[in-house]
Amino acid sequence: MNFVSYLINGISLGSIYAIIALGYTMVYGIAKMLNFAHGDVIMIGCYIVFTLMSGFHVNAIVSLLAAIIGCTLLGVTIEKIAYKPLRKATPLAVLITAIGVSYFLQNAALIIFGADTKSFTSVVAMDPVKLADGKLTISAVTIVTVVACVIIVLALMTFIKKSKSGQAMLAVSEDKDAAQLMGVNVNKTISLTFAIGSGLAAIAGVLLCSAYPTLSPYTGAMPGIKAFTAAVFGGIGSIPGAFIGGILLGVIEILGRAYVSSQLSDAIVFAVLIIVLLVKPTGILGKQIHEKV
Repeated sequence: MNFVSYLINGISLGSIYAIIALGYTMVYGIAKMLNFAHGDVIMIGCYIVFTLMSGFHVNAIVSLLAAIIGCTLLGVTIEKIAYKPLRKATPLAVLITAIGVSYFLQNAALIIFGADTKSFTSVVAMDPVKLADGKLTISAVTIVTVVACVIIVLALMTFIKKSKSGQAMLAVSEDKDAAQLMGVNVNKTISLTFAIGSGLAAIAGVLLCSAYPTLSPYTGAMPGIKAFTAAVFGGIGSIPGAFIGGILLGVIEILGRAYVSSQLSDAIVFAVLIIVLLVKPTGILGKQIHEKV
């Protein structure tokens, strides 16, 4: 029963990584940029919810919606100010800029909220579910996280396939210049991608802090790195790849922590990534999936 419990926890953590990884994979698929400040957008979303719920006693759902809106606007602003001028720059210049944006957001949070770790109140106020005559308990946060992840992935894939904006994303991901000649607004499409990714980051961050109820200016840093790892693991640029990579990464981390060493769990995660990339450099799905954005 312990193994089943660990597996469920791994799927839950992996679902959070998957939601975050969707932001990485969409931005890379369209703009061919890696937004390493994505993890700090997660942190900002968590602080918005924390402030509204703890400071102003605002309803959890309203607080979450405010965080989604706030992070969406933040993502669009970051794209306009930091990344748009660098679309034709070298990868090194983009990386340096992303690190700079990340440090800026972390230090802004330090100044505004302080360095003390906050106790985060879960947005999921439901009783846990007990199975197998009470031997297996699944928290409400776990159930909500997994269900939310599946819904988000299916909704995104449907959006890409069926909507005009989704088709524009596919066109831009294939060839920006050709898409522009065909009447696609490339700037608007890239901004929309940053907006969607940042909104999802807020959801993932709130679910993360609900499951692991602590919050600091560095809360999003390591989950952001691991979610990027999940995106590469599954095949960056692929929505299903981000989902599969996130789930596998979460399961590997939790099982490694339980059966090998809690201190080495992160090392195990990155070691598995290295092995996968040595065998298949494009990741598990790579370019085999056409719902790439």
